[in-house]
Amino acid sequence: MLAVACPAAAQTGNNDAGRYDRFFIDAMLQRQKGNNDAAFDLLKHCVHIRPEAPEAYFFLAQYYMSLKQNDKAIECFKKAADLEPDNSTYLETLAKAYVTNDNDSLAIGTLEKIVEKETGRIDILEMLVQLYQNRADYDNTIKTLDRLETLEGKNERLTYAKSEIYSLTGDKKAAINEMKKLADQYPNDLNYRGMYGDALLMNGREKEAFDIYTGILKAEPDNYRAQLSMRAYYKQKDMAADADSMTMQLLLNKNTGDDARVYIMRQEIAESENGGGDSTKILRLFDRMMAQPQASTDIAILYATYMSLKKMPQEKIEAVLEKVLAQTPDNAAARLQLVAYAWQRDNLDRVIELCKAARQYNPDEMAFYYYEGMAHFRKDDNDSALNAFQNGISVIGEHSDPDIVSDFYAVMGDLLYEKGRAAEAYAAYDSCLQWKDDNIGCLNNYAYYLSVNGDSLDKAEKMSYRTVKAEPKNATYLDTYAWILFMQGRYAEAKIYIDQAVQNDSDSSAVILEHAGDIHAKAGDIDGAVELWARAAAKDPANKLLARKIRQRKYIKE
Repeated sequence: MLAVACPAAAQTGNNDAGRYDRFFIDAMLQRQKGNNDAAFDLLKHCVHIRPEAPEAYFFLAQYYMSLKQNDKAIECFKKAADLEPDNSTYLETLAKAYVTNDNDSLAIGTLEKIVEKETGRIDILEMLVQLYQNRADYDNTIKTLDRLETLEGKNERLTYAKSEIYSLTGDKKAAINEMKKLADQYPNDLNYRGMYGDALLMNGREKEAFDIYTGILKAEPDNYRAQLSMRAYYKQKDMAADADSMTMQLLLNKNTGDDARVYIMRQEIAESENGGGDSTKILRLFDRMMAQPQASTDIAILYATYMSLKKMPQEKIEAVLEKVLAQTPDNAAARLQLVAYAWQRDNLDRVIELCKAARQYNPDEMAFYYYEGMAHFRKDDNDSALNAFQNGISVIGEHSDPDIVSDFYAVMGDLLYEKGRAAEAYAAYDSCLQWKDDNIGCLNNYAYYLSVNGDSLDKAEKMSYRTVKAEPKNATYLDTYAWILFMQGRYAEAKIYIDQAVQNDSDSSAVILEHAGDIHAKAGDIDGAVELWARAAAKDPANKLLARKIRQRKYIKE
């Protein structure tokens, strides 16, 4: 009952139109202001005052929909439609609500009411086609397509849809006849003739289909669609050599679009991989296409991807990508792949060259600034590295890759700290952690630099602790954490972690050994400290402070 769906709709006997109008207008004003709770309450009051007002139920139903109370919403939509049955908006909205509630049967009945009154509603008829098809009610699907055809005239879209439905019902003759009628209506359109051939092929009449394709190709040897259909015929008949020949003709046909070429090549690759993965035939197809004067960059990218899949020599893949870049220098995917290959070879100059050129062609692609900065960084050209990173900040946006942005700021922080700009470095580290709060490398360096300067040791300790929890055998992280504890005067705890650092330090670095000696000394183990300092001095004989510590057998602050 409506009383369940719209509880405020009870009869009150009060039909004061003036009061209703005031409440309804106020409800619409509140709705416009976004005060949805107020609007909802006012609309409920409206249907209480005037239960026969369809517009109040209509808007009230929308609020029930937003509250996921679909049953109540449908009852209100239905009430509105019942009260004003000639309002197609109410009926259409009710039908959509039925669809949302998976009640196609009631949706169909409602939509049929609309087209009964508004026979020209093509949009409603198309909705009915979809609903009838969902229910596998193919008779009514065909009838509705016929109604559309009466309005639109016979056309490719409707004819193809009807032919498909007839095929689903097993009525091969009707499926073929639909396509034949279209071809006969437009005898000079070879594409429609080809579609008729396709219907014949799909329904087992292969010889007739072959004769149609042959006739089209005799009239138009470069007819792309007929070639595609003939290829399908050869494949269906297991005529591999003829199918391969037609595939080559299609790929070299000037009328074949790039999207179609890519689609055909993906088909060929899939068949090749399913048949054992012999790349000879696929590479031959790619080579023939790439030899054309205006070879498609989409095909070249697919070629490079295929060569990577088949683990072919990197130089061959790069040659294809270089050709892509020569034709379309703004192709970011090809440029990034070339950057990756140069990076793998440690060809830092080539990385920088590619990335600098990208500023002209792909100025908003942050990855190029990142790789350029990292290449300069690895070449110890910190000024150029910092410049590249700072230029890249402007292109960082909400859709940027958090991992890359985080590393971006982390390296910037390291560079700024090395230049003595600690405050800017800390700001960069903070930005890094905003993008990725578990960037372990950043947490370690940030914590260490804070401790070295004696800044915010509690903050440093918390950050550093996260790194040793994440990688408990990382000597560098253990050393940082131990040193922060040392700076806080927590010598016994520091000794535990520095001993783990020494144990896990395969290189026995002089820095870690010296830190270990300092911590042991402060923890009261002076003999252990001297031994550790001696090991550090062997690694770093020029360290005069170490020599003094050993000679005086005590910790000396720098």
